[in-house]
Amino acid sequence: MSDKDTISMQLVREALLQTCPAGQPDVGVLQRAGIDPTQLELPQARVSADAYARLWRLLARRCNDEFFAMDPRGLPVGSLAFLTRAAMAQPTLGAGLEIAMGFLSLMLEDLQPSLVRQQSLAEIVINEPREQPRRAFTYFTFWMIVHGVACWLAGRRIPILAIDLRCAEPPFCDDYRVMFSENLQFERPRSRIIIAADCLDLPLKRTPQELQRFLAEAPGNILVKYRDPASLARRIRGQLLALDPAQWPDAESLAHDLCLSGATLRRRLADEGQTYQRLKDSARRELAIAWLAQTEPALGEIAERLGFADSSSFYKAFRKWFGCNPGHYRALIQAEGLGGARGD
Repeated sequence: MSDKDTISMQLVREALLQTCPAGQPDVGVLQRAGIDPTQLELPQARVSADAYARLWRLLARRCNDEFFAMDPRGLPVGSLAFLTRAAMAQPTLGAGLEIAMGFLSLMLEDLQPSLVRQQSLAEIVINEPREQPRRAFTYFTFWMIVHGVACWLAGRRIPILAIDLRCAEPPFCDDYRVMFSENLQFERPRSRIIIAADCLDLPLKRTPQELQRFLAEAPGNILVKYRDPASLARRIRGQLLALDPAQWPDAESLAHDLCLSGATLRRRLADEGQTYQRLKDSARRELAIAWLAQTEPALGEIAERLGFADSSSFYKAFRKWFGCNPGHYRALIQAEGLGGARGD
């Protein structure tokens, strides 16, 4: 993990909210984690992901809860290790996740997850007894554990197509979008994460030695590198998303608009691990997801607006991107959930 991997101070405050019930943060714990307490109230302050991981471990030991005291029963220290060890003994990721969901359902009182698979899509739904939704931090901490373990089990990052949450959108979301997906939907009927069902068939071949290393590095190894929101790549991506794809400039025109030479643009993007083509492809995928979340436009119009020759080309590209058909994705994302459709 590099020094550039950082986490918003907002998430530090969220982590302290229920673990410091007196309302005053524990200065000693913050200092042991390597976090400057004087910056706690600075909206733009950030901490290293390593420091945030140390804070996570310190708070977990103090509360004997790896879920920041956000559930009446919680996850006693050692839960992540037990969950991961049990899941890795299964033949496939789907079977491993079923074990993980069963364990979490047994341990937690209010968050009852279930894995549902239908055709080319799968979702993990959090069933809750309470009418009042939880904080966004609660849901995202849950997803961080589940998705982080899933990625480690599979030995690859599992792409997230969408995340729905029952709660309202918090004032800080950039870190969540970096960690999980740009496609976050708030005030939805259910809290769920949607992935391609093909991922569930991935074989699990982890060793006990790899498990020891994973647990020794957790949770720092499941915190995704933060991408600077002020970076050139994210600035360009934001500009692309604000335009119809037919209006996207070519590389030379973009460089001119930014008062850069073409070579300088390429070099600066390369320094950030990006190319203009990759940014366009990423924006095209995000626009496809955003438009499919609406009842209009029709699939043919989406294909045309994205610059595809015909609907068939769009179908093939979408299936390559996300492992499912766009029509099926639209039907799922506009429904309350697979579990709800099945009457579960």
